[in-house]
Amino acid sequence: MNSSLLTFSSDAYLVAFFLYCLGFISYGITIAGARYTKRDPKAYMKRWGRISYVISLLGFVSHVAFFFTRWIGGGHIPTSNMYEFISFLAMMIMLAFVVVHAIYRKAVIGLFTLPLIVIIVAYSMVFPQEVQPLIPALQSYWLKIHVTTAALGEAFFAVGFATALLQLLRVVDFREKSPRARRSQRWVEIVMIVGVIMIGYLVSVFGFRAAGYEAVFVQENVTITDAGVDNTETDEVVYSLPPIFKPFNSQVQEIDSFIGLKDGVFETPHWMKGVDAARKLNTIIWSIIAGLVVYAIIRLILRKPIGAVLHPFTRGIDPDDLDEISYRTIAIGYPLFTLGALVFAMIWAYEAWSRFWGWDPKEVWALITWLYYTAYLHLRLSRGWHGEKSAWLAVIGFIVVMFTLVGVNLVLVGLHSYAGV
Repeated sequence: MNSSLLTFSSDAYLVAFFLYCLGFISYGITIAGARYTKRDPKAYMKRWGRISYVISLLGFVSHVAFFFTRWIGGGHIPTSNMYEFISFLAMMIMLAFVVVHAIYRKAVIGLFTLPLIVIIVAYSMVFPQEVQPLIPALQSYWLKIHVTTAALGEAFFAVGFATALLQLLRVVDFREKSPRARRSQRWVEIVMIVGVIMIGYLVSVFGFRAAGYEAVFVQENVTITDAGVDNTETDEVVYSLPPIFKPFNSQVQEIDSFIGLKDGVFETPHWMKGVDAARKLNTIIWSIIAGLVVYAIIRLILRKPIGAVLHPFTRGIDPDDLDEISYRTIAIGYPLFTLGALVFAMIWAYEAWSRFWGWDPKEVWALITWLYYTAYLHLRLSRGWHGEKSAWLAVIGFIVVMFTLVGVNLVLVGLHSYAGV
C-alpha cells in the first residue's frame, strides 16, 4: 500500500469535486446569461458553454487521476466499498455526459448532470475513505468486469434521468390552473423535494461532523441457539447525528448535548435487524428533516415552487430533442446494464458462492431495475409512449436505480452488506 499515492489520490478527488462545482456554476451562468444578455444569445451560449465544458472536463481528468492512483496505491480496483463505488459511479456519469455532449453539444444537459455528479461525489465522502482489504468474494477479475460495466450502464441511466427531468420542466406549464396541469406541477415539485432531501442529508451529516458531534450507545443483542441457550453480545453503536431513534435494547454510554437531548427520543423497533439498522433509520429521519428545512428556506427565498423558477430557463429548448436524447441515452445504458448487473454478475456469483442466483436483495433489485427499463423500452417502441409519459418513466427509473445502489446496501441485509461498511 503506497501512502503517498493514496494522499495524492484523495487530493485529486477533492480537486475534481471543486471543479465539478465550478462547472455547474459556469453552466448556470451559460443558461441564465443567454436568457438575459443583450448580445447574441447563441454566441454567448456557445462561448460560455465551451468554458463550462472545459472546466467540467478538467474535473473528469482529476477524477480519473484519483481512480487510477487509488487503484495503484491500494493494490486493487477501487470499487469494493460504498465510498469507492459511489465515487466510481460519479466518474462514469461524467464519462456518459462527455459521450452525450460529444453527440448533441447541448449545454443545458450539463446544467442538470453536473449537480447530480456533485451530490453523488459529496455523498461518497460520507463513508469511510480508508483502503480496505478485499474479502475473498471480491478477489476476482469478474468483480472488475461486473462492477465497471454495471456502473457505466447506470451512468447512462443517470444522464437519461437528468435530460428527462429537464424535459418535464420544459413541458409542464406552471402558469396553468387546470387539474391536470396542477397534478403535473405537484409531481415535478416532489422530484425537486427529493433532490433537496439528498442535499439535506449532506448538510446534516457534514454539519454535525464538523461540529464533532458524537453519541455512543451500548446495545445488548440476545440470540437463542438451537440448543435453547441464550447468547448475549454487547455492541457499541456510535452515532454522528443526534439520536432521534436510538438502538433497540440499549443504554447511553456517552452523548453530546444537542438542544437538551440526552437520550434517544424513540427506540428503534425490534424487528429492524439490519446492519446498523438504528443508525441508518436515524440518518434517514435526519435527512428528511434537514431536507424539508432546506426546502422551506429555498421556498421562502424564491416565493414560488422550484420547478416554477427553473421553467422559464428551459424556454427555447426543443422538448423533442430532449425526449430523443433521454431515450437514446437509456438505450445505450440498457445493454451495458444487462451485461454488467445480470450476466457478468451471475458469473461472478457462481465463482464466489457456487451459484448463479440466490435471491439476495441486491440481485432481486438489479432484476427489478432491468425489468423496469425493459418495460420502458417496450412502452416507448411498441406502445408509442413519447414525450411526457416517457420522461416520467425515465425519472422514476433512476429512482429505482438509486434504491438498488444505496437503499439495498444500507437498509436491507444480504451478501452485499459489506459494501456499506
